[in-house]
Amino acid sequence: MVSANKYKVHVTGHGSQEELKMMINLMNPKFLIPVHGEYRHLYAHQKVGIAAGIKRENIIIAEKGDVIELKGNKMGLSGKVSAGNILIDGSGVGDVGNIVLRDRRLLSQDGILIVVVTLNRQDKSIAAGPEIISRGFVYVRESEKMIAEATEIVSEIVKKNGSRQPFDWSTLKQEMRDALNQFFYEKTKRRPMILPIIMEY
Repeated sequence: MVSANKYKVHVTGHGSQEELKMMINLMNPKFLIPVHGEYRHLYAHQKVGIAAGIKRENIIIAEKGDVIELKGNKMGLSGKVSAGNILIDGSGVGDVGNIVLRDRRLLSQDGILIVVVTLNRQDKSIAAGPEIISRGFVYVRESEKMIAEATEIVSEIVKKNGSRQPFDWSTLKQEMRDALNQFFYEKTKRRPMILPIIMEY
């Protein structure tokens, strides 16, 4: 009795060119649509079909989503449908888009910084903070000097924007992001995702 693991040989289940030619000769099809493999495999299958006597115009190499229409004695492309990879994330199917994937990639590379500031409702002065929370970027206790400098940058931006009339939340957040992005890149050559959280008291 021979063990199943004795021979480590992988034999392809796909037909060779001669086998494909034999199938075409046996079936004598009018049309051919190569459907398996990379583009080079599909193109090679097309060449086999032409060599076996199928007209070039009766062979279509389709891409994902192409709609192929057979009408009478003619075959052609008649449109496209949505097709491609469907991402499954937990219990959600297809609900993870490119932006979410981009954010996850950025988080995995450079981490995240959360900047929390509480402002006085009346005069927009700092009531608490700024507090900088780092996850996956730097260990705060080992980077106290850099975090202290970043905190000072945030304080100056808040003071400058607090005196502007009318007060603009989006401008304040964007200036925080831009200034911290530049500061941390100069210090670390990394660009963490920066999330300003501004509250009123």
